[in-house]
Parts: sequence; structure tokens; C-alpha cells
Amino acid sequence: MAGVHSFGDYDWVAWFGLAALFGIVEVTTLDLVFAMLATGALAAGVTGILTDSAPLQILVFLVVSVAMLAVARPLALKHLRTPVAIRTGTAALIGQRGLVLEAVGAESGLVKLKGEVWSARSFDPHHTIEAGRHVDVVQIDGATAVVYESEI
Repeated sequence: MAGVHSFGDYDWVAWFGLAALFGIVEVTTLDLVFAMLATGALAAGVTGILTDSAPLQILVFLVVSVAMLAVARPLALKHLRTPVAIRTGTAALIGQRGLVLEAVGAESGLVKLKGEVWSARSFDPHHTIEAGRHVDVVQIDGATAVVYESEI
């Protein structure tokens, strides 16, 4: 058969392999370009599962990749580059240092963060942080600060 060469029923494997390769490259570069290309390759892989049309798969890869690069990447970079000083609400607590008021374990504890008392749990569920120790906030989960013991 003349025309576009296709892997037949397994071209989706090539797309998913390409997505994995882009993912690996993204981990080493951290600039979000290859993550957007990986998303396009994943979309083309799904298209490959649904159809054997190589031109359609390539079109899906190009459209999704360009859309991700043009729209999603700038938004993601803006979010990642927002300085801590500008963050508000619970996002402003991420990275803050606190003081343990009541031992913090896998399920419960109390910490003082920026003058307020917060319920807390340990980032490492196997580690209990004793009262009087300093902690750093890893994330906020609802109304609970997830913390780990400060090394300083």
C-alpha cells in the first residue's frame, strides 16, 4: 500500500513512548516546553488508539502541543514565578517557619504560624515533632498545616 507509513494497530505505543521521552527531558530541563509536547504526544496516542489515521494523529499532536505552548505554559510559568510575598491566603504559608505548640504526628498537633494557631500533621507520618521545635510548612490541606521539622 502506497502512502503514509503506519505502525498499524500499535502506533499509539510510539506516541506514548515519545510522551515518556519528552517527560524525561522535561525533568532535566524544567522549562515546561517538553511537558507541553508530552501532552500533545499523549493526545496523539489516545487518537492512535481510536483511529489508524497517521495524519490525524500528527494533526492532534501539533494542535494540542501548540495550544499547550501558547496558553497553558505561560499561565503555569506565571504561577510558578509568583513571589512568596505576593501570595495570599493559605498559599502564603507554604515555606513559612512555625513553632510546635503541641506534638505533631501523623494525625494531629498544633503549630503557631505567623501569629496564628493551626492544626498540623507531620509530612512524615512515622515522625513525631515535639513541642518547642521549629517546623517548615510543606502544604496546607484544608485547615491543617502539613509540616516537617526545620533543620535550623
